[in-house]
Amino acid sequence: MGRGKLRIYLGAAPGVGKTYAMLSEAHRRVERGTDCVVAFVEHYGRPRTEVMLHGLEQIPRKELAYRDTAFTEMDVDAVLQRAPAVALVDELAHTNVPGSRNDKRWQDVEELLAAGIDVISTVNIQHLESLGDVVESITGVRQRETVPDEVVRRADQIELVDMSPQALRRRMAHGNIYKPDKVDAALSNYFRPGNLTALRELALLWVADRVDEYLQEYRSAHHVSKIWGSRERIVVGLTGGPEGRTLIRRAARLAEKGAGGEVLAVYIARSDGLTSASPKELAAQRTLVEDLGGTFHHVIGDDIPSALLEFARGVNATQIVLGSSRRKAWQYVFGPGVGATVARESGPDLDVHIVTHEEVAKGRGLPVARGARLGRSRIIWGWLAGVAGPALLALLLTHIEADLGLANDMLLFLALTVAAALLGGLFPALASAAVGSFLLNWFFTPPLYRLTIADPRNIVAIFVFFAVAVSVASVVDLAARRTHQAARLRAESEILSFLAGSVLRGETTLDALLERVRETFGMESVALLERESDVAPWTCAGSVGPRSLVGRPEEADVDVPVGDHMALALSGRVLPAEDRRVLAAFAAQAAVILDRQRLESEAEQARALAEGNRIRTALLAAVSHDLRTPLAAIKAAVTSLRSDDVAWSEEDQAELLEGIEEGADRLDHLVGNLLDMSRLQTGTVTPLIREIDLDEVVPMALGGVPEDSVDLDIPESLPMVAVDPGLLERSVANIVENAVKYSSGQRVLVAASALGDRVQVRVVDRGPGVPDEAKERIFEPFQRYGDAPRGTGVGLGLAVARGFAEAMGGTLDAEDTPGGGLTMVLTLQAAAVRPQYGPYLPAEAAS
Repeated sequence: MGRGKLRIYLGAAPGVGKTYAMLSEAHRRVERGTDCVVAFVEHYGRPRTEVMLHGLEQIPRKELAYRDTAFTEMDVDAVLQRAPAVALVDELAHTNVPGSRNDKRWQDVEELLAAGIDVISTVNIQHLESLGDVVESITGVRQRETVPDEVVRRADQIELVDMSPQALRRRMAHGNIYKPDKVDAALSNYFRPGNLTALRELALLWVADRVDEYLQEYRSAHHVSKIWGSRERIVVGLTGGPEGRTLIRRAARLAEKGAGGEVLAVYIARSDGLTSASPKELAAQRTLVEDLGGTFHHVIGDDIPSALLEFARGVNATQIVLGSSRRKAWQYVFGPGVGATVARESGPDLDVHIVTHEEVAKGRGLPVARGARLGRSRIIWGWLAGVAGPALLALLLTHIEADLGLANDMLLFLALTVAAALLGGLFPALASAAVGSFLLNWFFTPPLYRLTIADPRNIVAIFVFFAVAVSVASVVDLAARRTHQAARLRAESEILSFLAGSVLRGETTLDALLERVRETFGMESVALLERESDVAPWTCAGSVGPRSLVGRPEEADVDVPVGDHMALALSGRVLPAEDRRVLAAFAAQAAVILDRQRLESEAEQARALAEGNRIRTALLAAVSHDLRTPLAAIKAAVTSLRSDDVAWSEEDQAELLEGIEEGADRLDHLVGNLLDMSRLQTGTVTPLIREIDLDEVVPMALGGVPEDSVDLDIPESLPMVAVDPGLLERSVANIVENAVKYSSGQRVLVAASALGDRVQVRVVDRGPGVPDEAKERIFEPFQRYGDAPRGTGVGLGLAVARGFAEAMGGTLDAEDTPGGGLTMVLTLQAAAVRPQYGPYLPAEAAS
């Protein structure tokens, strides 16, 4: 005997309807003759669940005593002895009472499966062992009863029983889950909307991961090499150096190990534009990450570790990939480095990977080479070098025995002035020149320890020293300011180049552009506001970010006007005025995108109007031709019958009346198709879905064709279908009539078969067939194959049939008939699976 199959109903929280769904499945199987029993189901006093137990055989439970209290558990021996085909076992993660056959219920289920018994069970997402820490962080409650993930993953079928948090809380408030005295506490604690939303997302993601495993098995069997996506988000921190390509590839491999993942490469530039990044290298890295299926982001931030962590948390990243530092050992005196800081401040929610590469410890240059705008630490070091440095130098020179000479002493003090200029800028250098001049006069110019100078040549030397020191400081400061301006302009050009590139790559949605602005400038929210006139109120055309929208541009931290009646509003922090130039470019692009979207909307409306005009034109042509033909025949027959000049025999009168009836039937059919097409075009077709057998509908659809023209093959074993009977009848009738029309006098076969959770109706003719390039065109309105004016139709039959099929959640496609001809395949939803369309409203699920 083979191993039994396990089917699990997985839910996000108690009360979503797992037990109810399990019992509903049991009733369906019993109705089909399956030997199904209830091994253990707990209804917890929920009336709807208790009612579902009626009509199902229940195995008596086993009573156990524990601490002077009687408990009931599933009697595994009784179930094995009964040996049903299917056993229902609720609460897979349940811990059995001490003294039971097994410690856990999932172990009981394993015994039933080993005995060849199929098992249907239920479990909540919070009971999976690997998610214990995550669930505790969400709900604050540690789950004591857990089941190993592998037990659930080995299930042959996993069905998610989903319910929105709002609907679940309504069920809770109505007393459908817990007793009334526990409702308020539950709604205020575990069943808070945030908890339920997070658990629901967790359940959806876990089931999606299981689906990925099924798909991986399918890909392996069919040699499919394409990688499927995952929920893992891996942020790659780039510096613009050559090691970036290694980091991107490593992140891509990490994503692949997680059954597919999302890679987000981010380059963080300083707000002052100071960067050693190569634009060419960044462009190559952008191309690489996009080729690997990731995305590239450009962010501005003065504190690189904080900006990187803020970005990672903003995109809900799970991992950060950084490269080992390129700095040399002595350069660590300036700080621990980005990697160490990010790893220290990432917290438990982010994994940080430090990746080695070929550029490790090769150096990144001195801090002064990175730019010119000075931070607080640089300024402090500059003042120390300019003020304390000369004092320490004077103390050192006065305590050495060798006399270096005044010229050498001046050169040493001048070196300190240059160092102060390089570190702190102009003012520390000027202070260094002044202090150095004083110390040179006091300690090294005779007479010593006095401010007077005996030798006039020394006076000239002191003045020359001061002039040279001031000149050097001025030149260094001017060079620094020019370097800063160049770096700033380069940063702006990079951003503008990126903006232009995003347009060329087709990133034309307003939300995408606003999100780029928010990321680039590190803002909390960005909104595009507009108004019709100077006195009209402002309205929001688009926004991104968590903060509430501002009502007017003046209320934002930064606002950039775009024309007279539009403005870009940013909230989060005040930006320097020099950033407004780049912001103005973003704002102008946002206005262009908004105008383009509106033009596209108007163009779409114009296309719809043009399509309507085309249909009306075709309708007029059909009325003028196809409707006039039967009308003319009816009028001629009526005129003949009313004529007093000819005495018609009974046979002639009967023939004329038959012609009138046939013309009326043709008119009725044509007008019916026209009305149906009109309903489909306006979207007013609302199917009333119910479960029905095909043999109740298909034979009725054959009334419009000769009896000897169709062979019908509908097996009695077919499952019921969830359809609108009226729409299905019209669809099948149009398909069959079209097949008979083009079958060249041969009989048409109408056959039905089941395929998984779908039922197919195949209408097979032996006519001339249709080429592959025309198979979709025959479903367009007012189209006949080759537009040949054959037959009496207006080319609406198949268009109406496909429209009705899709309205019921099905499909209609054309295939070649082996040996010649055309086969129409109508695929419908089997009733065993609840349809997700139309006004079909199943009974409210209960757990």
